[in-house]
Amino acid sequence: MDCRALLPNELPHASKLIRDFVQDFSRLQNFYQHKPELQSAEAYARQLQFPAERRKQIAAILREENLALGSGPETEKNLQRLENGAFAVISGQQVGLFGGPAYSFYKALTAIESARELSLSGIDAVPIFWMATEDHDVDEVRHATWFHEGKLQNLILPAPKEEGRPVGQVKLGAEVEALLWEIEGSFAVPGGVELFEILRSCYSPDETYGSAFGKLFARLFSPHGLILLDPLNPKLHTLAVPILHDALERRDELTEALLERDKQLERAGYAPQVKVTSKSTLLFALHDGKREVISAGNGKFTFGDKSVARAELLREVAARPEAFSPNALLRPVMQDYLLPTAAFYGGPAEIAYFAQSEVLYRKLLGHMPVLLPRADYTLVDPKAVRILGKYKLKVEDAWQGSQTLLQKMYAANVPKKLAKSFDKSLGQIEKNIENLHKSIRAVDPTIQGTIARAEKRIRYQVEKLRTKTGAALDRHDKVITQHAHFLENLLYPHKGLQSRDLSFLPFLLRLGSDGLGELQRLACAKKPGQHYIISIP
Repeated sequence: MDCRALLPNELPHASKLIRDFVQDFSRLQNFYQHKPELQSAEAYARQLQFPAERRKQIAAILREENLALGSGPETEKNLQRLENGAFAVISGQQVGLFGGPAYSFYKALTAIESARELSLSGIDAVPIFWMATEDHDVDEVRHATWFHEGKLQNLILPAPKEEGRPVGQVKLGAEVEALLWEIEGSFAVPGGVELFEILRSCYSPDETYGSAFGKLFARLFSPHGLILLDPLNPKLHTLAVPILHDALERRDELTEALLERDKQLERAGYAPQVKVTSKSTLLFALHDGKREVISAGNGKFTFGDKSVARAELLREVAARPEAFSPNALLRPVMQDYLLPTAAFYGGPAEIAYFAQSEVLYRKLLGHMPVLLPRADYTLVDPKAVRILGKYKLKVEDAWQGSQTLLQKMYAANVPKKLAKSFDKSLGQIEKNIENLHKSIRAVDPTIQGTIARAEKRIRYQVEKLRTKTGAALDRHDKVITQHAHFLENLLYPHKGLQSRDLSFLPFLLRLGSDGLGELQRLACAKKPGQHYIISIP
């Protein structure tokens, strides 16, 4: 695979925080406990103490979960290693339709490769994927964007009749069969039948968003030993009671610390990712089948139509821990209470969460694992490579938007002879204006600014004429317009990075297992947080 790497400041829509986290960590070091390097994870793991009994309990729970999802022998080996003292390298994501956006797969690959590298360095480590089944925003998971033959297919399941339920409990329904029928033609390639059968076996009407996602990942990552974790499991909540209890009992102290952290972030020029108010708590309650925010005020805790005292709510947490779940800031703390985590790989939003969660780690756990940015890719198929070459473009040109992309393509569409004429004319104009500069300099130097502005306008008009000429040549066949749409659909779908929007499965059809392995090997190469632009077969 041809490959080149970009840093966050070269990507569209990259936040200031993620740019600094990857490229100038010194600006953010007060908000995290470790430098974002795999070597930091080695050092952290060497001094991390984790209770043996909890390790045994979590391994047993995960073994049961993974057997139910259909994981293979490599996962069982990794579970045995976890029970015997291995550390965890974790990533995770919402359980999106058909595996969700491509970066869900990239997160898994990053965890797998990092665990392998840590193990080679002497720190026994296994990869774990935390499926965000407790989230209740079903709109985030009930759609997928499918790229096929240059076009985008927007696949979407209807919203469930009951709103607010955790997505891991929401069944797919009969409509999923129609979506499978809609994309079946995409799999008419070598190896496609096998992949489609896997997809069909995982995404059946009676499966939930969580179980279908888990079964798909269990099958696809079986050779890599990926361990899957479903946080809806009541046994995990029972094990996490101490964290849920402390988060509620110390609510006032923790909220005050989070509000102060938000002020610190704002003073440093960063926007807090999660809104925290004086009424915030770190917990949700499952009430009447819906996941409800718990709010604090006037000495009471309120969720749904209930209002109770702290002592009563603490008793309820102890008696029914499965009815309570962490919010985005507490979730990683609960994760790292349950697991011997050496490193966590997150996307830009998660890295921003951790800048706030760091105060919870200090107060509730006393330590925090190493946070690293997941690997990310833009995959460029052979047709896109040909189109980019034809118009002398780079992938980055597609990120500048439709108008700019078309202008560049039209300008490149001018025949060579005519293009040379434009270049010659521009060169002559620049030469004449330079002569004019020299002549006027002796008379009135103040006019030179006016001449420079005139030169800029003339150059703009000549380039505009070049673009219009290219557009006129394409007016009949509309080939350039078709090529531009192809590039945008593949490289900048819905004005966002490919990995954040497109399903990975059409790319997996092209890559095959060998290509997946190559992506894995790139996951931790060079500098963490780089974005790889890769030409695929």
